[in-house]
Order: sequence, then C-alpha cells, then structure tokens
Amino acid sequence: MGMTHHTAKEFGEVVVFYLKGKLMGGPESSEVAEEIRNYIASGTRKFVIDLGDVDWINSSGLGMLIGGLTSVRNVGGTLILARLTEKIESLLVITKLSTVFETCPTVEEALTKV
Repeated sequence: MGMTHHTAKEFGEVVVFYLKGKLMGGPESSEVAEEIRNYIASGTRKFVIDLGDVDWINSSGLGMLIGGLTSVRNVGGTLILARLTEKIESLLVITKLSTVFETCPTVEEALTKV
C-alpha cells in the first residue's frame, strides 16, 4: 500500500510538504490534510507543497489539495504548490484549478512568495 509518502519541514514560518508517489486519496492523503490542519491549529499560516516527486494524482488527491487550500485560506493563510510535473500542470488546467492554486517552479521561489 502506502502510495504516498510525505515529509514536512519547517523553514522559519513556512511549512513545506514534500509529497512522493501517487496521490490517490485514501489514508495517506487524509494524513497530509490532517497534518496541515494541525499546523494551522498551532499557528502556521504559510504552506508550500512540493509535487515534484508525485507520479500521478487523481480526483481524490486533488480533493485533498483543495481541502488543504481551503483550510489554509479560511485562516487567512497562503498555500503554494511547487515543482508541478507536466502531467499535474495539465490536470490543473483541464480541471480549471490552475486559476485556484498559486504555483511556483521551485520550492525556493515559493518560499519567497508565500
């Protein structure tokens, strides 16, 4: 199982999530969403999600990202998606989510914008 692996690192006020593998909903995705909510509860308002090592994402995975974004925006925070693969980028365009998410080519750049 365990299709998605993630690690979270703190850079000052920003938390960066590094996701790997397939983002298909399921327990791993809910873990990420829950972790985002836990960080929000403890005062974090700035998030970057690195998708560079995500091979595939389905609608449940997208739902998790939207849920995370909503949680962050509800507290006036910012969430940026970094290092999108072409596959994910085109999926965001098709689903019209490219207008919803702020994206950056690198995590470094996202850290300056978040």
